[in-house]
Amino acid sequence: MVQGDFRPGEPQVPDEELVDRAQAGDIKAFDWLVLRYKDRLYGVIYNMTSNHEDTNDMLMETFDKAFRSLGTYRKNAAFYTWIYRIALNRTLNHINKNKKRSKDFSLNDIDLDKSTERDLTDMGVLAGDKVAELGELQKKLNESLKNLSDKHRAVVVLYDIDGMSHADIAKTLDCSEGTVRSRLHYAHQYLQKALATYIKK
Repeated sequence: MVQGDFRPGEPQVPDEELVDRAQAGDIKAFDWLVLRYKDRLYGVIYNMTSNHEDTNDMLMETFDKAFRSLGTYRKNAAFYTWIYRIALNRTLNHINKNKKRSKDFSLNDIDLDKSTERDLTDMGVLAGDKVAELGELQKKLNESLKNLSDKHRAVVVLYDIDGMSHADIAKTLDCSEGTVRSRLHYAHQYLQKALATYIKK
């Protein structure tokens, strides 16, 4: 992923050009950036919080913070890693302030659509006919994911669900690629062990 998806009618220009326009006072340019990234960021935040209301709040806070901080944005980092970092920082701060709520994290309200099933299949979690009840898998995933730390859950969401590269995750989380790989290895190892019943043979 090099930038957000183009929308019908929007300028077919790179993020950096829209950022330049926004920094020069073109509000419409920032609106296009919001449209490019709101769906992806919504997915990332929701997979961290599992709460639509909190996700909407965090999304609004993310874009508000990004707009107010545009003057500090430097092109030594891609715009999307910059705004992802803002979103994750806001989300992790929210989770830390509401630890009791985060302990109740549940996937039961998440609609596991076909794309999610493909993600789980790629991770070796779904075994086709070996999964009799998707609800049973959701329950087990819930029990497993809430035992991961916020940082480990973040790399799983960014890599397995959002499709971000190791390098871009490292930039987003402000850590080394080695740290990203280590966290992913631990998280995948833990999830595969916890979901051993559903792993394909």
